[in-house]
Amino acid sequence: MASSQPQSSVFLGVDVGTGSARAGIFDENGKLLGSASSSIQIWKEGDCIEQSSTDIWHAVCAAVKSACSLASVAPEEVVGLGFAATCSLVAVDADGSPVTVSWSGDARRNIIVWMDHRAVNQAERINSSKSPVLQYCGGALSPEMQAPKLLWVKENLKESWSMVCRWMDLSDWLAYRATGDDTRSLCTTVCKWTYLGHAHMDLHKSRDMEACGWDDEFWEEIGLGDLVEGHHSKIGRSVAFPGHPLGSGLTPAAAMELGLLPGTPVGTSLIDAHAGGVGVMESISDSDPKSEDEDAITSRMVLVCGTSTCHMAVSKSKLLVPGVWGPFWSAMVPEYWLTEGGQSATGALLDYIVQSHLAGPLVANRSASQGISVYELLNKLLASMAQDQKVPFLSSLTEDLHVLPDFHGNRSPIADPKSKGMICGLTLDTSEKSLALLYLATVQSIAYGTRHIVEHCNSHGHKINTLLACGGLAKNVLYIQEHADITGCSIILPRENESVLLGAAILGAVASNKYTTLHFAMKALNAAGQVIYPSNDPKVKRYHDSKYKIFRSLYEQQLLHRSIMAQALS
Repeated sequence: MASSQPQSSVFLGVDVGTGSARAGIFDENGKLLGSASSSIQIWKEGDCIEQSSTDIWHAVCAAVKSACSLASVAPEEVVGLGFAATCSLVAVDADGSPVTVSWSGDARRNIIVWMDHRAVNQAERINSSKSPVLQYCGGALSPEMQAPKLLWVKENLKESWSMVCRWMDLSDWLAYRATGDDTRSLCTTVCKWTYLGHAHMDLHKSRDMEACGWDDEFWEEIGLGDLVEGHHSKIGRSVAFPGHPLGSGLTPAAAMELGLLPGTPVGTSLIDAHAGGVGVMESISDSDPKSEDEDAITSRMVLVCGTSTCHMAVSKSKLLVPGVWGPFWSAMVPEYWLTEGGQSATGALLDYIVQSHLAGPLVANRSASQGISVYELLNKLLASMAQDQKVPFLSSLTEDLHVLPDFHGNRSPIADPKSKGMICGLTLDTSEKSLALLYLATVQSIAYGTRHIVEHCNSHGHKINTLLACGGLAKNVLYIQEHADITGCSIILPRENESVLLGAAILGAVASNKYTTLHFAMKALNAAGQVIYPSNDPKVKRYHDSKYKIFRSLYEQQLLHRSIMAQALS
């Protein structure tokens, strides 16, 4: 499976998130040797959220140089590089220069960020087409996907529309900026652009995959037929598996900017959440009797927990799950179908709950003075409250407080971008303790959302019984334990928490021919860490079963309220 490489060879992964660009150096055992980050700029104006590709590239270069320095790695030791990024939409002209996608006309602002919701109306119109491609994204496009955003630009920024030569997912743009190769990833095109990856099912051994999965009728029908011109040159003439080696590797110019060697292999990219899946999905102990079972991977779901949470599961057969994105063929693990659930605001929601509470500044100051995070402080406070109040278990502190976490809509499994957040059980209490309770109830609501997704997927053919978690929220002990108790699933944490960076680095390892397939690389470089088990106390299960019923009823109440008000205004 592996070919000979120098003992000192390392793999470099780059991940561009919502707030920063990060780089990580990994050795041949998947161990992190050093990482660094560099912040990136963001503009938020109502539903419009924008970034700059120029700013992001500068941040990437800074992070890569810092990571190599911290890991004491020389340029010649980096044998492969991979990029992962948010599924944001980049606009560039024929020279590769940025084209504005902003009402402001600011040319720097050439990226519509993944969480931007300006295209809700466009998404509704596209979904009314009932195109066959929609069955591969849960039956409806989200305004966070690219087709609605493209239609918004065409309808609102006509000059920009005429100037753009390439529309690209951010991770594809990063790979293009590094190599000059315009080949797109099956991951980005299938998951966010309605590309039908299974058109390649008989071509999976091809090294050069001409784009054959675009549904031209769909683009014509929704009013974007001009994107079909030139063999789809603006949205992707060639598409390849994640980890496919691009061009001749790093161009001399990009290599100089990154502090690496020209020709360093670069693999076709992944969306950040999908890179997290690649970096963690095979994090199973060698002593696990299922570790050698090829089908065992299909019983797992990866939670990539950050600003939002993505729920990634794979299957050997095509499973259509209403309200859940996919099935996407080879979008994460080649030759497996990917099902992708998600919650649009999780880390962002917890931050909002803390920052908007009157006790938020006090808790922030106290946590800073103690040198711990706000959430560590709140977890300690909850443990103290549980002890003082002599409750049977900590989770029961929220018996009178219930939250629907759809503050940024519901991505899965209801697929309702208009859904709103709800809190039931508020009082006039503005103390730190009231904030701690609201925080706990919000954590639980996010976990109930995950339970809803798992149950919904399993009712449509999946057999998920194990969760693997990575990302910032996976470091929160209370957050992970509540998820285990509420879903009833054991949760495996990887040895290396920087799973998105590792997933990106694995792309470089495959591009360098260190491994013959992405799945072999995952098995070699993933490793298990701690396992969190659900409580075996039947009272805990009964408590969460009851709260879950209330959680499900909150959305039904919202629909009723929506109907009543619609009638009042009709």
